[in-house]
Amino acid sequence: MIRNRRKPVVDAHWIERLMLATTEVNGCDVCSYAHTQLALKEGFSSEEIEAFLSGSAAFMKPEEATSILYAQHVADTMGHPDLEADQTLIKTYGPQRAEVIRSAIQLMMMGNMSGIPLSALLRRLKGRPYQNSNWFYELGLLAAQPVVFLLAPLHALLDSWFFNHFKP
Repeated sequence: MIRNRRKPVVDAHWIERLMLATTEVNGCDVCSYAHTQLALKEGFSSEEIEAFLSGSAAFMKPEEATSILYAQHVADTMGHPDLEADQTLIKTYGPQRAEVIRSAIQLMMMGNMSGIPLSALLRRLKGRPYQNSNWFYELGLLAAQPVVFLLAPLHALLDSWFFNHFKP
């Protein structure tokens, strides 16, 4: 993602659409709100944002469709896409773009990992807790975040290396 900011191979609007599609599947209220604000600042229409946050393909650009569907697949499989999906991504966009697309999705997945328990805790504090959540889950996951964020860069480097060396 850092290299892509310096020399873009995937533009910022495309990345934002990937992130909106990912967070839609994961259902993170905090992330949906934050990325709605970012998308509005980047010039997205309210209708386009709503479409991505509802899973609609109404504003999906044909040249981005494979990556958006891949993002939804990654979120749906909790970050474990099947090999065929990875191969299709690479075949469609090439290895360099595929790596940026995967990085954007992984970044959003990490954000969702923090945002979902935070969303649940905020709802609990407002007196509207999620039915399938509890204090232990919400506070435990939030407390674990520093450890996860320290280990995440190492995981990303290893994953990128594996992706570039062992997946066609």
